[in-house]
Amino acid sequence: MLGLPPRLSANLEQLGITEPTPIQKKAIPQALDGRDVLGLAQTGTGKTAAFALPMLMALMRMEGKPAPKAVRALVLAPTRELAKQIQEAIRGFSDGTSVRTNLVIGGASLNAQANRLARGTDILIATPGRLIDLLDRRAVRLDEAQFLVLDEADQMLDLGFIHALRKIAPLLRKERQTMLFSATMPKKMNELAQSYLTDPVRVETAPPGKPAEKIDQCVHFVAQASKTDLLIEHLGQHPDEAALVFGRTKHGSERLKKNLEKAGFAADSIHGNKSQNQRERAIKAFKEGRVKVLVATDVAARGIDIPAVRFVYNFELPNVADNYVHRIGRTARAGRDGTAIAYCSPDETGELKDIQKVLGKEIPVVGNAAWAADAMASPSQGGKPRGKGGQNRRRGGSGGGGGAAQAKPRRNKRRPRRSAA
Repeated sequence: MLGLPPRLSANLEQLGITEPTPIQKKAIPQALDGRDVLGLAQTGTGKTAAFALPMLMALMRMEGKPAPKAVRALVLAPTRELAKQIQEAIRGFSDGTSVRTNLVIGGASLNAQANRLARGTDILIATPGRLIDLLDRRAVRLDEAQFLVLDEADQMLDLGFIHALRKIAPLLRKERQTMLFSATMPKKMNELAQSYLTDPVRVETAPPGKPAEKIDQCVHFVAQASKTDLLIEHLGQHPDEAALVFGRTKHGSERLKKNLEKAGFAADSIHGNKSQNQRERAIKAFKEGRVKVLVATDVAARGIDIPAVRFVYNFELPNVADNYVHRIGRTARAGRDGTAIAYCSPDETGELKDIQKVLGKEIPVVGNAAWAADAMASPSQGGKPRGKGGQNRRRGGSGGGGGAAQAKPRRNKRRPRRSAA
């Protein structure tokens, strides 16, 4: 496969990877030539292997071991879940080689991570905040790093991470290879990305922001107060299928999880109020099928790769339209089919319009609501994140569920919503 050494080829075959995906076909040869790469592809299409395999080949050719505290390649990811998933994938690719990987993320022992880094690292996968903590303690140094990868680069380069990147990037070698991969590429992010790339080659397999074609999407217009009943009804139609449910806030997601448990579903949740161990246990139970419904904030929109996820529910629409693409990308992975169901309350029609603008098409509507036609025809109020973390507090309309709600859109002044992280 693409001229990989026998050890890597054998590992890929054992993992069931026998043919390169389109993004791998386009990106790997460019990366092997030493080019900086800006890679754009839909979620679930093998972007991790696209940057990891050429990096592994280069590291396997290097002589000796990395110096104490030194790092040869750095991979940055926006969430703990994504960072852990990247490490697991790279370990699978590199099994039986001398390449040493390390993971540094929040929610784990800082001292234990510092001790592991003391022996030197070939590939370090990190979230920016925890890496800066370790840099401040002089537990790691990046001056020997010859590779920098930003996974989910759109989120890595937004205002929440740009300050961390500006602190980390200058610590790496000037002569390095940089690769940025993402499923979406907002214009502002594209401009920022150029400052980290030198004469990059842009490779893409689908227009940025477009989800996989095998995802069957639909939207229900429904009053906020009726969403839980509608979700319970829908989950009851496929009780043995894995379902991922996205909410907007930590407290709201936890409350929804408890309501689903009361309704008899094997449910769990992951969000910013959960410890790293709690999040890992929940994902493990979901992967193993002991939990059938996982309720999550956008902390899980990037970094959950569970082929069994057949359904994704947007219980609340995201304020940032691009996040919808990442959310529904948790299903229909690696060529499988999937279903994405969205619930839109009267106060969320602006977000729905913005999502459809990103998609370049309308999402099919299931059912109807008296208020929906007028609300969707009015000028969009969405498009800009509001409040901390792009969140705003809403009041759901009253009335029927399942798309039959009679409530009209409220025009009350919106109050800031707390961050969903």
